[in-house]
Amino acid sequence: MMKETYSADETREFAKELGKKAVPGSVYTLSGDLGAGKTAFAQGFAKGLDVKEDITSPTFTIMCVYEDGRLPFYHFDAYRLSDGSELEAIGAEEFFYGRGVCLIEWPQMIEGYVPETAVRIIIEKDITKGEDYRKITAEV
Repeated sequence: MMKETYSADETREFAKELGKKAVPGSVYTLSGDLGAGKTAFAQGFAKGLDVKEDITSPTFTIMCVYEDGRLPFYHFDAYRLSDGSELEAIGAEEFFYGRGVCLIEWPQMIEGYVPETAVRIIIEKDITKGEDYRKITAEV
């Protein structure tokens, strides 16, 4: 599935629709350069899960947990990890195979630890199509 968006709001809306379809035990990965719109995507995805809290990037905390939606939402940011062993230390597998939904930013940092069943989402910018243009590809 591929979607082109031309604003952060459009990116959030597309992600919200994906979040509405998420089921317990789902894992999604989110790849894209710095400034690609991963946080906007995560915000929309959380809205699709009916999360009421404000969503911010968990860059320094590695993981944020939101339990006020229709399903628990576990938002990971692996940017600062040297490898997946740090995820093991916090018991990430419990979240990957639990009753909630996981969204993992920067999955390439922990590739061997991401479940093979994860839905892989890639956000790409193309400045020739506009400052806010994004191509979002979801590989199921």
